[in-house]
Amino acid sequence: MDDLNKDRLVQRLILNLLDIHLLRIIRKKPLWGYKIKKNIEDAFNIKIRHSILYPTLNDLEKNGFLQSQKQTESGRARKVYTITEKGIKYIDRYYTVLDDQIKQRDLT
Repeated sequence: MDDLNKDRLVQRLILNLLDIHLLRIIRKKPLWGYKIKKNIEDAFNIKIRHSILYPTLNDLEKNGFLQSQKQTESGRARKVYTITEKGIKYIDRYYTVLDDQIKQRDLT
């Protein structure tokens, strides 16, 4: 697969599974919105709009996969996101389903 097609496939996966990738990033370390956005953009070479990022973070928090806490650093208030036990279980389940799908592909 050439690099252009690989990049497109990665971008499609990231955008379609943004909730999963946000949980994966936050699982490593609690972060605030801007740092999460930069992490995705730097790692996958795609631009994430605020209008997509923040509603997704809010949905993850509303569904109990994340929790947030306001923190002030250098006079700046930030909403720092942390993954919950429910979020960790969701990610673990994602890996199980993904692994099952990969195994099924090899069977056909």
